[in-house]
Amino acid sequence: MGVGNGSADVSQQMSRNEIRDETTPLLPVKVEEEGFHEFNGASFSGAVFNLSTTIVGAGIMALPASIKMLGLIPGLLMIVFVALLTEASIDMLIRCSHQGKITSYGWLMGEAYGQWGRIALQASVVINNIGVMIVYMIIIGDVLSGTSSGGVHHRGILEGWFGAHLWNSRAIVLLVTTLFVFAPLVSFKRLDSLSYTSALSVALAVIFVVITAGIAIIKVFNGTVAMPKLFPEIDSLSSVWKLFTAVPVLVTAYICHYNVHSIDNELEDKTQTKPIVRTSLALCSSVYIATSFFAYLLFGEGTLDDVLANFDSNLGIPFSSVFNDIVRVSYAAHVMLVFPIVFFALRLNLDGLLFPTSRHISHDNKRFTIITISLLVVIYTAAIFIPSIWDAFQFTGATAAVLIGFIFPAMVILRDPYGIATKRDKILAVTMIVLAVVSNSVALYSDAMNIFRRKEVA
Repeated sequence: MGVGNGSADVSQQMSRNEIRDETTPLLPVKVEEEGFHEFNGASFSGAVFNLSTTIVGAGIMALPASIKMLGLIPGLLMIVFVALLTEASIDMLIRCSHQGKITSYGWLMGEAYGQWGRIALQASVVINNIGVMIVYMIIIGDVLSGTSSGGVHHRGILEGWFGAHLWNSRAIVLLVTTLFVFAPLVSFKRLDSLSYTSALSVALAVIFVVITAGIAIIKVFNGTVAMPKLFPEIDSLSSVWKLFTAVPVLVTAYICHYNVHSIDNELEDKTQTKPIVRTSLALCSSVYIATSFFAYLLFGEGTLDDVLANFDSNLGIPFSSVFNDIVRVSYAAHVMLVFPIVFFALRLNLDGLLFPTSRHISHDNKRFTIITISLLVVIYTAAIFIPSIWDAFQFTGATAAVLIGFIFPAMVILRDPYGIATKRDKILAVTMIVLAVVSNSVALYSDAMNIFRRKEVA
């Protein structure tokens, strides 16, 4: 009997270790010759910076279009509301993880729902990150080569400087960017190798926000800004359904859950995690609100799905063209530098799905190269054929992002593997699932119908 119990214990421990090994790719780790070693002793400010970098990405470019659709007041309130829901969902993950001494999101899903729970989480991270990187490429293409919306062509920077040529067309520009910027950066096998480019990307994003706010404030004082629409215009049932298409964009803007555990693992004092999450969400919400508000003030009902495309016209201030180019170049460079951070997690999770029992991808150069090249080809091809970041955000936000950010955390708290959930937690979890499923189902339906209508008109 003693031997039998011992074997059972060993089997259970091996099962736990298998889950841990399979979910290790969800953590940005430093790979050494003897295995994985976590970073320890991160500062409070450093942790806030890392989480904020994970949150603030391409979503900031689509938020002004959401404000245009929802109206200024409901739109800004929705930004705050989604931030509060995000804090609640992260809190669910962290409390369960601390109780069970869990060090990754995937491991937690494996503990709660077994192997299929882990696979569902990893697949969602792969889908979400591919969608985000397609959006990054679309933004770069819009900024450098231009974009067309509603029959109006918005010139890109290269087109404005040199005129329209084959060499600065969208396909060629993105191909050159992929080969000479993305390919070298995604070749690093350690996440900390990208720390300097990550810091630079944040500084470039701040430049965009500051300049946008400054231009809008100047135009307000000059009296050249029209009164923004405070509430949405609802004149039919279809206009109500259309409002829901803004929800996935808001959801995608706050997805950071797959990096929360890695940041938590770096802290010596685990009680700092909750204040770090709150501080980071408050910081990012402030950036989102400022960008959405001032960009919508600047461009009003002319705000495009990708607001960067608006910065190719006369802003009505001195040196308008100079500010236009600074804004667009700074954010395009920001997106280029954030791309490898998201790609790093994507590659590891995809490898974990395809080769769960193989040695770590960093020790297999052939597998590393094949997966890297394949992902770059898929992302590049999709960026050429997807028309706008709005379409990409609607589909990724209404599927994988809402699973990662809200449904999976709620499912964990409802399963309650460690017996810590309160009645309030479970009511909030059910509410979160219902809101997520209903709003995003309507958004998917509305977006699909809009695409069919555009094809019929065409």
